[in-house]
Amino acid sequence: MVNSFSKFLVEEEQTIYFTFGRMNPPTMGHEKLLDKLSSQAGSKFPYRVYLSQTKDADKNPLEYADKIKIARKMFPKHGRKIMLNKKVKTVFDIMNILYNENYANIAMVVGSDRVQEFEVLLNKYNGKKGRHGFYNFRKISVISAGQRDPDAEGVEGMSASKQRDNAKNNDFTTFSQGLPRAVSNSDAKKIFNAVRKGMGLKEQKEFKNHVQLEPVSDLRESYIDGKLFREGDKVIMKETGEIVTVKRLGSNYVIVEGSSNQQYRKWIDAVEPLEEPKVYEEVKVDRFEDVYYKGLSKSTSAKRKAHFNKNTPKPDDQKSAYKPAPGDAQAKTKPSKHTLKFKQMFGEDQMADLAKKRIDREKKADQIKHDRMMDRARTNDTRKKNRETK
Repeated sequence: MVNSFSKFLVEEEQTIYFTFGRMNPPTMGHEKLLDKLSSQAGSKFPYRVYLSQTKDADKNPLEYADKIKIARKMFPKHGRKIMLNKKVKTVFDIMNILYNENYANIAMVVGSDRVQEFEVLLNKYNGKKGRHGFYNFRKISVISAGQRDPDAEGVEGMSASKQRDNAKNNDFTTFSQGLPRAVSNSDAKKIFNAVRKGMGLKEQKEFKNHVQLEPVSDLRESYIDGKLFREGDKVIMKETGEIVTVKRLGSNYVIVEGSSNQQYRKWIDAVEPLEEPKVYEEVKVDRFEDVYYKGLSKSTSAKRKAHFNKNTPKPDDQKSAYKPAPGDAQAKTKPSKHTLKFKQMFGEDQMADLAKKRIDREKKADQIKHDRMMDRARTNDTRKKNRETK
C-alpha cells in the first residue's frame, strides 16, 4: 500500500505543463494564454513556454531571438519559463525533449480552437518511433485556454495577425492598444518598428497619437482661432462697464489696461468687444509693381509674395514675422536717413571705432564672467577635497 502511494506521488511529480506558439508578435492575448497556463500548473507542477522559429516577412516578421527577448520583457511574470532552445522547431521536438527529461505525463495548454487538433496529433504518435523521434508518455492532455488561439488568423480579438496589419498600415495607436498595459510607450515603439522592419517596411520615427476633442465652447474656439480679440483692441469689462485696451492674449484670458494705466487679468467671457467682432482674415499682399520686387526673377518674386502673405498677418512680437524674405540675400540695403545723419555727424571711421569699442566691452564682460565661474568651480572643488580629507 505504501509503495503504491509513493509511486502515485512520483508520477504526479513527473507531470509538466507547456504551450507552443508563434507569438509573432506577442500580444495581450498571449498574456491571457500564459496566465491560464500558469494557473493550470499551479504551484505543484512546472510549466514552460516554447516559441516557434519560423521567419518570413508575411506572417512571422520577428527573428526568433528578438521574439524571445520581447516576450520575456513583455511578460516578466513568465520570463523564466519562456525557453530559448534553437533545437525546438516543431511540437514533436518538445515532446522528445520532455520525454528524455523523464516526464511521465504532459499537459499542453492551447487556444480553444486548437484543442482537438493537438489531441489527435500528439496521441497519434505516442509510443511510435519515426521521423518525429520517439516519446511514450503515460498521459497526454490538451487543455483549452478558454479563448481563441491568439496566433490564429482572422479578426476575432487582438490576434497577432491584427497586430501585423496594424504595423503594416502604420497604425501605432491601435498597435499599442493590443499590448499589455505594463509595456512602456518607448518599448511599444521598438516592438512596432521591429515588426515593420521584419516585414520589409521602413521604421517609423514620428509617432502621433491624435485624439480629436469636442469643442469646449464656440467663444473659446473663436478665441483660439484668433478671430475674437487682438492686442490693441478696445473691449468692455462686463462687470464694471469700463472700456479697456487688450494688452496681451493668454491661453484662456486677456490682460487689459484701463484709463489709469492699471492692468487687469480677465477671462475671455468677462469682456466683450466694443464693436461687432472684427473678422481677422489673411492679408493679401499684391506688390508686384512695388520696389520690393524690382530686379527679381518671376520665381523669386512669387516666393517673395507668398512669404509676405504668410507673415504679414503675424503679431509684431512674434519672431517668425521677421524672417528674411526670398531675394533679401542679393538685395542692396539703402541706408536710412538716421544712418546717413549719424555718418554726417561722426563720419565712417567714428562709426567703426564705436562698434569696435562696443565689441571689446562685451568681450571683457564675458571674460570677467568666465573668470568668476572658474573661481567658483575651483572653490567648490577645494571645499569638496577638504571634506573628504577630514
